[in-house]
Amino acid sequence: MKGVNDALQLEQVNRRFGDRQVLTDVTFEVGAGRMTGFVGANGAGKTTTMRIILGVLAADSGTVSWCGAPLTRDDRRRVGYMPEERGLYPKMSVREQLIYLGRLHGLSADRVRRNAADLLDRLGLGERADDPLQQLSLGNQQRAQIAAALVHDPVLLVLDEPFSGLDPLAVDVVVGVLRERTAAGVPVLFSSHQLDVVERLCDDLVIIAAGQIRAAGTRSELRASFAQPRYEIRVDGDAGWLRDQDGVALLDLDGDRAVFDLDPATDEQSALHAALSRGPVRAFGPVVPSLAEIFREVTR
Repeated sequence: MKGVNDALQLEQVNRRFGDRQVLTDVTFEVGAGRMTGFVGANGAGKTTTMRIILGVLAADSGTVSWCGAPLTRDDRRRVGYMPEERGLYPKMSVREQLIYLGRLHGLSADRVRRNAADLLDRLGLGERADDPLQQLSLGNQQRAQIAAALVHDPVLLVLDEPFSGLDPLAVDVVVGVLRERTAAGVPVLFSSHQLDVVERLCDDLVIIAAGQIRAAGTRSELRASFAQPRYEIRVDGDAGWLRDQDGVALLDLDGDRAVFDLDPATDEQSALHAALSRGPVRAFGPVVPSLAEIFREVTR
């Protein structure tokens, strides 16, 4: 991850609503040019955290920093925020409100018109630019909401459920636009309940449960941290012979494919050699946990 001069940082952020503690010592970083997935169950604290970053809510304690200094009101004007709830004007045309929002952020009329036109084309809304938002499908309304978060050339993006309601092709379109921003060094923090999408997109991952950060790091770091000494093999023919192999505890068998544990006295090379002695081995390697498996492990 990048250093503090390139990052959004949260340090020991706490928040209560009445007698309910909703965030406890929340600490994580969103690095420059990184897509950081922020995942947790409903009520885990994702939206509260994002609202504190944006200044919509105040933290009871802790700090939110940008480029190594406390995040200011002026800094927040340069953040692109997409709330989970659609917040655009239903009777205003898509183009008109993008221009309006860009002007509110201080862009010149010419620049915001260029930005709006480019985003609408990139997001597949060019032909609907002059339609009122309420005439668009829910998926296209979601694309317009994303355009609204991007139109003022933000230096940081905070997106709450940006892929909700999008079909796989639309997800790919939005991801392409966001990747252009990260390639230019913009940090992106996004929440999503679609763990398969998060796993495919994120560079870094933050998992929150009951208002506490349970895991944070790069995808490879988290997979290595939660990996178990478990192996998968695929052979020619039936892999059932593993039941009788010394040092092997068979966990799953499906014809030519098997998943197994090894006892401490048996290494993976001896298991591989035993398999090779029986015929060709098509695949062999450690089982890498998926994001969904890591999520279930740290939140249960």
